[in-house]
Amino acid sequence: MPPYRPDEPNSDDHFDVVVVGGGAAGVAAASGAASAGARTLLLERTTALGGAATLRNVLGYCGLWTCEPVPRKAVGGVADDLLSTLHSLGAVSEMTVVGEGHWAVVFLDPEGLKHALDRLCREKGVEVRLGATLTGVGRRDDQLRALRYNDYAGSTTTITSEAVVDATGDATVAALGGAAVVIGAAGRTQTATMAVRYGGIDKAASVTPQSFGAAVTRAQQDGLADLTSSTGFVMRLPVSGDVVAYLADEDLDPLDASSYTAATQHGRVQAWAYLQILRTIPGCGSAYIVSTGPELGIRQSRHVVSRIPLSERALRNGTVDGDTVALAAWPSEYHGGSGQPTEWVTIGGNHAFGVSIDNLRSADTTNLFAAGRVLTGDRIAGAAVRVMGTALATGHAAGVAAALSIGPGSELTVRTRHELDRQGAVLHL
Repeated sequence: MPPYRPDEPNSDDHFDVVVVGGGAAGVAAASGAASAGARTLLLERTTALGGAATLRNVLGYCGLWTCEPVPRKAVGGVADDLLSTLHSLGAVSEMTVVGEGHWAVVFLDPEGLKHALDRLCREKGVEVRLGATLTGVGRRDDQLRALRYNDYAGSTTTITSEAVVDATGDATVAALGGAAVVIGAAGRTQTATMAVRYGGIDKAASVTPQSFGAAVTRAQQDGLADLTSSTGFVMRLPVSGDVVAYLADEDLDPLDASSYTAATQHGRVQAWAYLQILRTIPGCGSAYIVSTGPELGIRQSRHVVSRIPLSERALRNGTVDGDTVALAAWPSEYHGGSGQPTEWVTIGGNHAFGVSIDNLRSADTTNLFAAGRVLTGDRIAGAAVRVMGTALATGHAAGVAAALSIGPGSELTVRTRHELDRQGAVLHL
């Protein structure tokens, strides 16, 4: 891309903080940075904010509370603002149990979340550009300075920034900007899943992971092909009564276009096969597909190499110390491959572990911060922080840290914790 020219900035295209990726982590990062006083731009490649929740049928936020019989709040700040808006729209459930001691909120429909996220960014003063696909990143020494993107109409725009947050999910900013990245954990990536929403189901029908799984097993014994899993998460949505099934696992290389295409298309084949099975459950004879994805749910690809990677030891010990800028309260949930059982590792200590600025900051690029599933960690820790509730916390922290890293000043952790506290974030239990 054209070289960055620090002596020729265009004030209309220069920002204090640019956040790339408009999922939970990206929206929280942009909102936190703007609330800290930074002129902030949020770039999103699709036509809606929300990431997996609006693009992949992952209709709930996990990780907002500790996973114990009586849950405690682990994420606040931007998450509180968003939930408040969702409740005012009647677009989200109350806190509900989704497993033994696992708590989440469930969206009534992705449309409510899209509207709430648009409103949140507008109220926080975040400039948003949708349909903006990042195509190049300009680097000068140990900093990223210029970002180039193509818009919906195919035009190319170059912007400059003092600090950048990579919330792309795939470490796209880091990879294009020459920052250190790794793929997966020890070269392994988790399986992906095509989430499918089914309608036309009787309100009294019992559709659970157990009943759906038993029906799948019977179908497989009868010779039905094209299925990769008989176990997985199945949930019933409030109001509509629709069922969302996370069964169609796909093993792929998410960074290879051919592999991604084949997996996405086979995921839709599976969606129709599972529909035939669903129709065998009493009360589901008229079931139909409301939507698939539309995107494949990728759990893991590239990660930004951080100054200090997240560790299994911190998770198992439940370590929270004075450097904590975000809490991770969802257990490690590792999906190793199609048809394989999910590996769970509970958080020790006080049911949460801390994330520091050094966990969020690039090891070799001083003005690059990471948030969400692009964080570096070992296999166990990385599988805990990728969920969207925790991504709201790490995004909020990364955005505030990016804003406060601009210009002179020491003790970034102290200043970031102070600002996060002012914005209502939860830093300890």
